[in-house]
Amino acid sequence: MQDISRLPHKLDREKRECQAIIETPKGRRNKFKYESDSGLYTLSRVLPQGFIFPFDFGFIPSTMADDGDPLDVIVLMDEPAHVGCILKVRLIGVIKLVQTEKGKKTQNDRLVGVSVNGFDYEGVEAISDLSGPRLKQITDFLALYNKDSDKEDQVTGVDGPGRAVELLEKAIGKFG
Repeated sequence: MQDISRLPHKLDREKRECQAIIETPKGRRNKFKYESDSGLYTLSRVLPQGFIFPFDFGFIPSTMADDGDPLDVIVLMDEPAHVGCILKVRLIGVIKLVQTEKGKKTQNDRLVGVSVNGFDYEGVEAISDLSGPRLKQITDFLALYNKDSDKEDQVTGVDGPGRAVELLEKAIGKFG
């Protein structure tokens, strides 16, 4: 089976567009993770009752983040995608996140993108274009997401689309 984490990222720096692969669709309690060894998705955890993903969550192929996994991306779109769906996103920014696990702090930023095939986020070019309540919903979820595990996440700020492209290019370089 083909390892989809090695598909091309298709970065268009000028348009700030790239390919993303969805692991966990919006509205789900189940968190899925792609396993490159098998080419399948495994259920990595179930969120507590009443707690769901407020966005589609996935990764950008042919990248390597500082944690050794493909670079994470939050995707905002009109309707939830399916697990394994490949779609084109326009990067709008970064949510800066510090993750603490067993006393060790790691920068684990999340890229944020919008689907280019939709209507709801058509005019969104930067994270600052999101409404205050929408951005708060995303950052609150990220801050609370690991509360029932041995990890703690702290949102330390946001950055714009230029920084998102820089982080993506760094992760492409690390992938080799």
